[in-house]
Amino acid sequence: MHALLSAFAPIWTLTAIGYAVGRSGLLGEQAEAVLGRFVFYVAMPAALFTMVSGARPAAFANSSMVAFAAGTALVCGLGFVAAGRLFGRGTADRAIGSMASGYVNSANLGIPVAVQVLGDASFVAQIILFQVLLVSPVILTLLDTGTGTGSGKGVVVRRMLTMPVRNPIIMASLLGVVVSALGLRLPHALAHSGDLLGAAAVPTALITLGLSLNSRPATGGPTEHTEPAESTVRTKRAEVVVTVALKTLVQPLIAFVVGGPLLHLPDHQLMAVVLCSALPTAQNAFIYAQQYGLDTRVARNSVVASTVVSMATLSLATWVLGTTGP
Repeated sequence: MHALLSAFAPIWTLTAIGYAVGRSGLLGEQAEAVLGRFVFYVAMPAALFTMVSGARPAAFANSSMVAFAAGTALVCGLGFVAAGRLFGRGTADRAIGSMASGYVNSANLGIPVAVQVLGDASFVAQIILFQVLLVSPVILTLLDTGTGTGSGKGVVVRRMLTMPVRNPIIMASLLGVVVSALGLRLPHALAHSGDLLGAAAVPTALITLGLSLNSRPATGGPTEHTEPAESTVRTKRAEVVVTVALKTLVQPLIAFVVGGPLLHLPDHQLMAVVLCSALPTAQNAFIYAQQYGLDTRVARNSVVASTVVSMATLSLATWVLGTTGP
């Protein structure tokens, strides 16, 4: 339990600092928007480029990743369907619901949890690549389609074809893949500069998340609904409950079933898959919702709530799988 608390401490600390800064008004009224744009357009692309360019994408082609990917795909699909069928959301908001349901906080929480509980973070690195190279482009495509102007087939196709050029996250990931595939290595000074800039992504995103707890969430996006205030609040709460349940309970359960009875993974690999699947929602969901002009309440509250709940589910999973192993 001490190891988990140590891993969660930076998340709570930086979010609390962001909240305190927001309450004080120290950074002005536009701080949340400016920092959000900095993360989305500058720091996060730098982090993804340096990460992908120095990695081997083929590394996630193994049984453990199959189990993790199955849980992610099924839960993201359930989140997408639930946001539409249960809560009447449009394509863009359904994409955020999907991401909040199945996109794990693999970097700033997954790595310390893996190191302290599993003793090895190599599987987390594979998950990061999987989410960056496969999950994020799908989510961003749905967001772009759901918030784009015009609905003709030609408009949709054109936006999809040009999205890598218009979206810095996808562009950075694709450039990283090219550099990795060609076996290129950046000059040390340039690589180090990228590392420094990319290192600002996670803490700045958490500060931005804390700032958002003081402000009225953006509701002027293209999928805004005209529900009464009380109905909207109840619906948002119900949506968060469903999202957090999918993220912290259903996703690790699916990973356990696929990795255990179906794939018969060794105990240590099965624990890695289940623990990583039980990680909370990444703050990327909030950043994406903010930058696409959507209502950020579901994404923001899902990040916070799933982080709280996951402390219990991670502890339970560690205890159960640890006692059933050799």
